[in-house]
Amino acid sequence: MKRFILSAAVLVAAGLATAKANTLNLNINNATAVVTSQTDTAKKTPVKLDALPDPIKTVLTSDVFKTWVPTEAYSVTAGTTQYFEVDVKKGTETKALKFDKDGKIVQ
Repeated sequence: MKRFILSAAVLVAAGLATAKANTLNLNINNATAVVTSQTDTAKKTPVKLDALPDPIKTVLTSDVFKTWVPTEAYSVTAGTTQYFEVDVKKGTETKALKFDKDGKIVQ
């Protein structure tokens, strides 16, 4: 009988320790997400469509994007990274495309 009670106590303690560890991991992941969103300090500056770099204009007129109409453009600086964000529209659908200065799509 003592072994049964002792085994049950060990199982309960192990279960509580696991539950506490899961809660701790969840809190650490949430804290990381909050810190990440607070450090996002991208600076967006409007750019005229005709002032975009020529490689970006070339990509926007290519067959892939010929059905999309550029509506707005921005120069975005996030830390040491700079890229151009171009809002395009096809019918009622809109998208924001990100390009580096050489016209390559940035993720």
